[in-house]
Amino acid sequence: MSSQVITSSARLLLRTMDDNDAAFYLRLVNEPSFIQNIRDKGIRTLEDAKQAIQTGHQEVQEKMGFSLYLVERKADGQAIGLCGLVKRPELDNIDIGYAYLPEFAGQGYAFEAGQAIIELAKNTLRLDQLVAITSLHNIASENLLLKMGFQISAVLPWNDGKEVKYYTLAFN
Repeated sequence: MSSQVITSSARLLLRTMDDNDAAFYLRLVNEPSFIQNIRDKGIRTLEDAKQAIQTGHQEVQEKMGFSLYLVERKADGQAIGLCGLVKRPELDNIDIGYAYLPEFAGQGYAFEAGQAIIELAKNTLRLDQLVAITSLHNIASENLLLKMGFQISAVLPWNDGKEVKYYTLAFN
């Protein structure tokens, strides 16, 4: 399955992933910040990464019509992170998710990609709202969500025994 551009912004393309993205994905999910703020997915080899892309991204895209997308700079084709939509069984609504390689932090990419995903959710998928969750200590992610217009709604127990902050963004 080849990748497909889903949406874009001034500097970024957001596209589906394919096997060619396995090395990038392997690096991203093993970044200390990813493991600390999201979770350890246990992906340790290129083959694991290819399998995760197929089952966790390509099949989800086919079934749900959305998934997490690879965020790529238009200028040089550099993969910098993931941003997209997730339907977690623990939540009633679809949530926005994202993760970026640390060297691309602080350059506005996460906000730009997040805005593109919000527009996709609102205008293409016609969702009424989006939700988001963050670990309690992830202040950078909280600040990004607040900048994108989300509001903190609650602190919820999560399946790993920890609590998460729960955010909502309603579309009028």
